[in-house]
Amino acid sequence: MSASTVGSALTMPPPTGQNAEDVTDSPHPRRWWILVVILVAEIMDLLDATIVNIAAPSIQADLGGSNSVLQWTIAGYTLAFAIMLITAGRLGDIVGRKRMFIIGATGFTIASVACGLAPSVELLLVARVAQGLFGAALIPQGLGMIKAVFPPKELAIAFGLFGPVIGLSAVAGPILGGFLIDADLFGSGWRSVFLINIPFGIAAIVGAVVLMPESRSPKAARLDPIGVVLISAAAFGLIYPLVQGRELGWPAWCFAMIASAVALVGGFVLYERRSPSPLIEPTLLRNRAYTSGLLVIAAFFGALIGFMLVFSVFIQLGLGYSPFKAGLTLAPMSLGMAIGAGLSGALLAPKFGRRILHAGLAVVVLGMVGVWITLQIGDPGFSVWDFAPAMFVVGLGSGLAVAPLFDIILAGVRAQEVGSASGVLTAVQQLGTSIGVAVVGTLFFQLLPADGFLDSIQSSIWAVVALFALTLPLVFLLPKRAEHETVA
Repeated sequence: MSASTVGSALTMPPPTGQNAEDVTDSPHPRRWWILVVILVAEIMDLLDATIVNIAAPSIQADLGGSNSVLQWTIAGYTLAFAIMLITAGRLGDIVGRKRMFIIGATGFTIASVACGLAPSVELLLVARVAQGLFGAALIPQGLGMIKAVFPPKELAIAFGLFGPVIGLSAVAGPILGGFLIDADLFGSGWRSVFLINIPFGIAAIVGAVVLMPESRSPKAARLDPIGVVLISAAAFGLIYPLVQGRELGWPAWCFAMIASAVALVGGFVLYERRSPSPLIEPTLLRNRAYTSGLLVIAAFFGALIGFMLVFSVFIQLGLGYSPFKAGLTLAPMSLGMAIGAGLSGALLAPKFGRRILHAGLAVVVLGMVGVWITLQIGDPGFSVWDFAPAMFVVGLGSGLAVAPLFDIILAGVRAQEVGSASGVLTAVQQLGTSIGVAVVGTLFFQLLPADGFLDSIQSSIWAVVALFALTLPLVFLLPKRAEHETVA
């Protein structure tokens, strides 16, 4: 799981690359302290994501750069995370999860310092990509470590603690980000949103060195470098022209890159079917329920995070909100997401299964329409409270849908495919986030010069609604419920 998006942090997909053999029957004496260290790393990753959404306009105002800079501050991280995720999970299996956790935490912390000290847009974006790469190295190891140090009877309790801890972080993130920027501690401004990672990073590194045992998978798969290159080139070939094409006037090479990306995806699929150590189990590519789930994941998170970026830009640059006021405006959405995920995961999804996904998506669309109506009937003096009801509904629906989403999708794969399937799901989630930021952000900025902020955000909302609506029929192709769910 990556906490580079609020939504993904409120669910707990199965650990990447983990097999039944990885689960221990003998509890580690320091397992609860190890869990604290892992939670610290998760909180650091999540806070970084939610804070950066708030910080993007301040970064542009200080360092300059085009509107695409706002998109790349998000898309650069998530694209790097998606590309590195599956490889990093397997590296943990091969060279050791403790070692990869320490490398990831150290690299993420150093990259955060580089972000906070970046003198130019170009160096900031390079540091953001580095954060994504090291974040991908860090997150899968923590989940695998939990399965290695906790006995089966305690796993549910250990994973259950992620919900409230990370849910609280999701709510606090936008408010903390806005406070740090407005407080301008020691003249740091937006830079403090990256430097805040330093104490978390140090705590994670020291805790891992002192507390964690080394852990490897007894049946670790080999790396698939050709597969990594193919899918990485395809992802870059799709995202780059979508983000940069508008400012460059959509030259022919942009469309050529997109076409080549599609061809590379086809080449990747063909190669995976013949690879001795595929990144994706070939049988998964023939599983209609699973491939439909990939599309649902990509569209859902693309729409959600794309909306969060353009809405944050709108309320700060269009309405003149301070970063702290912008954080307060987004807080009801985070709160609704935490509540929705808690209700869905504990009560509703076990009883209603797949139907709760449809209900959640319907509530999200209702909330988006509510935001649009607020913009229609409002005036230039919009207050935080004007947006609060609709934003809460958007978050509530998102939480209802996202909490059971991974489990329901993975119910359609075989036991020996779960490791590969869960890793690919999380990677596609990140890739979908990058695509959503590129598509929704490009539409917003494309319309901005002619239509102004208000019309641009309203048009973007309808694009987001269309993306959510696309997922509704695809949900019918998913399993009716997660394997462990029974009708109440």
